[in-house]
Amino acid sequence: MKERTGVITMKGNSLTLEGDEVKAGQKAPDCEVTANDLSKVKISSLIRGKTAIICSVPSLDTKVCDIETRRFNEEASKLGSDVVILTISMDLPFAQKRWCGAAGIDKVQTLSDYRDAAFGKSYGVLIKELHLLARAVFVVDKEGVIRYIQIVPEETHEPDYEAVLKAVKELQ
Repeated sequence: MKERTGVITMKGNSLTLEGDEVKAGQKAPDCEVTANDLSKVKISSLIRGKTAIICSVPSLDTKVCDIETRRFNEEASKLGSDVVILTISMDLPFAQKRWCGAAGIDKVQTLSDYRDAAFGKSYGVLIKELHLLARAVFVVDKEGVIRYIQIVPEETHEPDYEAVLKAVKELQ
């Protein structure tokens, strides 16, 4: 498996990303993740014909991931029905469902990559040392092409929301 170093840190410590690095302009990789009801679902089936914001986070049970997902949930209502927002983590589907209920998340769909890290490997955001997903945001257009990528360099930091939202608005 391909590995990249020098891309992200956690609390200043360098981490290794595993998987294929994706680039803006390429077709978004399709892979299977697990929905909160334990069903297997392909990413392509969720984003087909929509502009998509796909966020990967280490764990919804951490402060920054919580803040990020709540922020995108708030932004979702302003973006319209042709935009879908997915948040993918290694959290178990049960934990994701519980967290969404407690946090009032109703516009962001949470998905789990716990089975075989297919998303992490396909998008190049699997953290080797932790077997968690790196904090990243991918904006995909209605044709399924990646138009914007933000790999957050320090895992304890939030993404640049304004840059993500600008990329989405340019596609609308």
